[in-house]
Amino acid sequence: MTKPVSLSPEVLRAFETLPDPYLILSPEFTILTASKAYLELSLRNLADIQGKYVLDVFPDNPSVTDCKATAMLKSSLQWAVEHKQVHTMPCQRYDLSPPNSPEVFTEKYWQAVNTPVADTEGNIQYIIHKVEDITAQELAKKNEVNTKIQLEKLYGEQAQTQVQLIAARADAELERMKLYNLLMQTPAMFCIFEGPQHVFKFVNPPYQGLVGDRPLLGRPIAEAMPELEGQSVLHLLDQVYSTGESVYAFETKVQLDHDNDGNLGNNYYNFTYQAVRNLDGDIDGIMVFAYEVTVQVNARREVEQREQTLKTLNEQLEAANREIEAAYAELSQTQQALQQLNKELEERIATRTRELERSKATTELQRNRLHMLFMDAPIPFLILDGPEHVFQLVNPSFQKIFPGRDLVGKTLLEALPELEGTPIPNILHNVYTKGETYEGNEFPLMLARHEGAEPEEIIFTFTYQPRIDEEGKVDGVLVYVQDVTEQVKARQVVEQSAQQLQLITDSLPVLIGYLDKDEKYRFANKAYEAWFPMKSEDLIGRPVREIVGEKAYQGVKQYIDRALAGERLDFKSKMPYRENFIKYINTSYVPDIREGKVAGFYTLVNDITEQVQNLLQIEEREKEAQALTKKLAATNEELIAANEQLLRTNLDLDNFIYTASHDLKAPIYNIEGLVQVLLESVTTNALPVEETERVRTMIEGSISRFKNTIEHLTEIVKLQKENSQEAVEIDLAEVIHDVVLDLNPQLEAANASLTLDVHSPPPIRFSHKNLRSIVYNLLSNAIKYSSPERTPEIALTCYPDGEFNVITVSDNGLGFNKAGSQKLFSMFGRLHDHVEGSGIGLYMVKKIIENAAGRIEVESEPGVGSTFKVYLKN
Repeated sequence: MTKPVSLSPEVLRAFETLPDPYLILSPEFTILTASKAYLELSLRNLADIQGKYVLDVFPDNPSVTDCKATAMLKSSLQWAVEHKQVHTMPCQRYDLSPPNSPEVFTEKYWQAVNTPVADTEGNIQYIIHKVEDITAQELAKKNEVNTKIQLEKLYGEQAQTQVQLIAARADAELERMKLYNLLMQTPAMFCIFEGPQHVFKFVNPPYQGLVGDRPLLGRPIAEAMPELEGQSVLHLLDQVYSTGESVYAFETKVQLDHDNDGNLGNNYYNFTYQAVRNLDGDIDGIMVFAYEVTVQVNARREVEQREQTLKTLNEQLEAANREIEAAYAELSQTQQALQQLNKELEERIATRTRELERSKATTELQRNRLHMLFMDAPIPFLILDGPEHVFQLVNPSFQKIFPGRDLVGKTLLEALPELEGTPIPNILHNVYTKGETYEGNEFPLMLARHEGAEPEEIIFTFTYQPRIDEEGKVDGVLVYVQDVTEQVKARQVVEQSAQQLQLITDSLPVLIGYLDKDEKYRFANKAYEAWFPMKSEDLIGRPVREIVGEKAYQGVKQYIDRALAGERLDFKSKMPYRENFIKYINTSYVPDIREGKVAGFYTLVNDITEQVQNLLQIEEREKEAQALTKKLAATNEELIAANEQLLRTNLDLDNFIYTASHDLKAPIYNIEGLVQVLLESVTTNALPVEETERVRTMIEGSISRFKNTIEHLTEIVKLQKENSQEAVEIDLAEVIHDVVLDLNPQLEAANASLTLDVHSPPPIRFSHKNLRSIVYNLLSNAIKYSSPERTPEIALTCYPDGEFNVITVSDNGLGFNKAGSQKLFSMFGRLHDHVEGSGIGLYMVKKIIENAAGRIEVESEPGVGSTFKVYLKN
């Protein structure tokens, strides 16, 4: 089970304003929201119960020993979630206590239905818990039984009379419920107003359908339907309420906002306004019965136009009719005698049959009206009869969906065998057996429109409503259906296009948005999130003035007004959105003109802050440069002279180091010889042998290090002097081959493996001696600093990389940390003292490479190994 999706504020408000008692639960049975009707029945406030476990909010009555209300409710909810089907609970006692007196319980009886709602993947998102308070009926039944028992005990035959009276009252209540069900199921529009303000007291579904989901109950008609202002409806209601005289209106035009989108319809209705009186005979309300006759009015008008054409012919026939009327007059005199004889008999028959005919005529009239409404209805409609769902009535609108198939008189699966194996038969079975209305939205089915044709996907939105007979039992199913295939596919195309547009615009660095005529955002791409501290979807519906701030808004207000007037604009502006956040923008406003009117405009904002700031800096630097140019002109000659002096100084310094290292060699060799003579001349009795050898070793070590330092200084000077050696084209494979031959003894001694990837090396122009020195130093270091914990593995590769040829040497040796890389290339810098070395090799490698306009990089990790990359210019 997945985490339920959060309900949007619009969905929450829609649930909360439903006229019936509903509770919306999460799959874990926590309360998400509740309708106002439910809160009134349960004596609770939404803020006190929202987010709580439903069984904690409504516990069992501890004073009822056999009470299992919470267990039954939990079992029903679990069944609905597990089976993903609607579960109807039997009549159940579930007592309530007010929040301020939790120990006081009121006896209550409920009829409840739990409906799970799943997403497209079948995961339960939330549960709709609908209840009906049947306490009055259950208590009435209990009182009836108790009263009957008591009366039989106390009064005998008189009690029997009282029982009959109670039964008669129960029958009357049953008749009232039948009337209520009849009014709720009738396709005609019916409502009851209360009081002089004509407050809606009762509204059946067809009447509610006049204004969609707009709330009516409990509201005056002038408030609920403000578009009726100035029309005759309100005046007629006032007239009936004040005079008590019924009003019968035929083919009256009434303009209503049926879809709540601001557009008024032009429909015609026949309706009756009849006063409702209380027991004192005073008028306290109005009963309304109405049905739409727009189709008939339009048809009659067409007939009237045709009758106008026939008017001339009728005038010619009038003369002939007069002669026929004279003949009928003579025949009439003859018939009068017979009529006189039959009159008495007819009066007797008429007296006996008048009531029967009146009742039959009323029933037939109602049946004909219903049949006419169903058959003329533009919405596809049909009636399925009995448990086998036989097509009893199919109106032309429904038949148009299947023009090539015979439906009437066949069962559902006989007429449409493609429905076998689909959820439809099971849904109809539940509606028929449980008596619950089912609404399907955009339900796809594979059906053939013509007999024998290939099935195609048809998408339906439909309502299955149980048909109730006079005994309150379900005897059929009323089906309202719409073929929404084209609308759904068109919407899917639009949604796909919108998603693609969103993806495209979100990937652009430009701020792309859409403002409606009220200057509110209706679209914003992801680029807005980098400028404003909110998600792009949170901008939707908010005014631009609120988002960008008052200062920035005043800077572009004139452009917004011009765009909403229909002008396309391109402008640059400085936008102080907020403190320390100022942007320079290049903006385009493109009006959205629909049917000659501006519905809004698209806005494209490019950030040119960096360009503007760079331009300002360039201007400032140009001013500084002009001032510096004058100073540089004055000091340029001084710099040239100083540079020449520096070159002479460097040359003198190189000569000094070379001379010093050369001149120091002779004294060192002399000192070495004198120390040797001194040590040999010391008698064995003067110092112990061990002490003599230790001193000798220390002196020889110091002299050796001094000689090495002098040699290194000589090498550095040579390096500086050889920097200008001419570069020649070198075969890198040959250089590597020579170096490997020289290092073979060290490789074998270290048991190291060397992998070479130089089969097709790029041509390199370089100093042959310097290139050999680079390769030799890197490979010898990889052998020298190998790890004693593993077999040394060394790899050398070379490849081109843009304007460079790259030589890479990798090993799995000792490695070093980041701090060591700073010391690695310094003169006499060493990271590992347990291996012999001077610390001059990598310093010379780095100097050789940098003198040739290249660079060297290193990556290393202690205990893992190192990789050196040498970049040499092509």
